[in-house]
Amino acid sequence: MEKRPLDVAVISDIHLGTYGCHARELVNYLKSIAPNILILNGDIIDGWQFSKRYFPSAHMMVIKEIIQCIANGTRVFYITGNHDEILRKYTDVQLGNLTLTDKLVLEIDNKMTWIFHGDVFDNTTKGSAKIIAKLGSTGYGMLILFNRFINFFLKLAGRERISISKKIVSGVNKAVAKINDFEQIAAELAIEKKYDYVICGHIHQPQKRIIETAAGNVTYLNSGDWMEHLTALEYHQNEWTIFEYDQTKFPAVPVAEKAQPVTVITDNINLYINSLAI
Repeated sequence: MEKRPLDVAVISDIHLGTYGCHARELVNYLKSIAPNILILNGDIIDGWQFSKRYFPSAHMMVIKEIIQCIANGTRVFYITGNHDEILRKYTDVQLGNLTLTDKLVLEIDNKMTWIFHGDVFDNTTKGSAKIIAKLGSTGYGMLILFNRFINFFLKLAGRERISISKKIVSGVNKAVAKINDFEQIAAELAIEKKYDYVICGHIHQPQKRIIETAAGNVTYLNSGDWMEHLTALEYHQNEWTIFEYDQTKFPAVPVAEKAQPVTVITDNINLYINSLAI
């Protein structure tokens, strides 16, 4: 497959290490693009649900593809989210073409773009509410498994697949957005700072819309996720668009689902990083 050239690609909420992650599809997507800049906008590896017992080969392949992007000259910015917040103590670390940070401002074609995960405006990820959020995250993973079980039998019966989890999460996210209204807050701050675009992740809802206030307007974008929507943001030819994965346009990824020990994963990551430094 010929790679599509992109100025910028933004992906978020992959949640590697969880049952709900669509790693195979993401590997396909990463193999299909050649971005100058790749932005990983939070919740890439799920530290809340990470288990030594579950990290399939497909999940490892995602990491390999990202490292391959770095080796090919793509600038990669890893913006930390609430599920991978453990990395925030290493913020502003740079290794070759890889930069770890908690927020990012880019000037693209004379337009200022502010990028961050979005959990900073979500009260459900702070204090005692964080415990409930973690429990909800685990329940969401189980719901994904149940959803796939149902769809397996629907496919055998020749019926169209359904997404129980997407409907439930959509309802929950609307409630969270109504309580916290972090999109509106982010937009107002972006307008105050004279930014042209503000990009978030976190709520798993792909979005592109203009938000206006008395002080001006800003284009708000959300990259969605790789658990339900399988979406990304792409900037090419002076325009931001939402990419939606269509499995009929991609070949299957031939990988085993056998989990790899955490020590093997760590050793492989160190091997790739060391190879970049040679």
